[in-house]
Amino acid sequence: MLKQKEEPMKSLLGIILIKETKMAIFTHVTLGTNNFDVAVGFYDSVLGALDINNLGKLHDTAMTYGKESFEFVVLTPSNGEPACSANGGTVGFVATSRDAVHKFHEAGLASGGVDEGGPGPRSFAPNAYAAYLRDPDGNKITAICFVRE
Repeated sequence: MLKQKEEPMKSLLGIILIKETKMAIFTHVTLGTNNFDVAVGFYDSVLGALDINNLGKLHDTAMTYGKESFEFVVLTPSNGEPACSANGGTVGFVATSRDAVHKFHEAGLASGGVDEGGPGPRSFAPNAYAAYLRDPDGNKITAICFVRE
């Protein structure tokens, strides 16, 4: 098991160093963008509604988000090719309440997102309550709450 450091550290180049921590199956998830500033504004808004923090830049065109260490990154592709969305791909974020699901959806629509399914119950679990959006680059994201009303 890896030990977690208390504060994020920065290298001499200013790059955020990854905290050592016990992780689930993922270290992080990334989504590509063709307009970094628009994407950062969008994700600051929707993730802020879920109390997920902007943790700063990983490098000039990669912004990190998470609770304490980064778990989500929005970036421009490093290969120089245009970013594109995945058909059938969805990134799900935890919402701690149904109200947070509504705030996520409202913030997304106000920040240039497209509705892909408004807040409401979902058939895949009896306690699932979610909302779906497309970000300005067409990536599908969701906020899901499993707390019963």
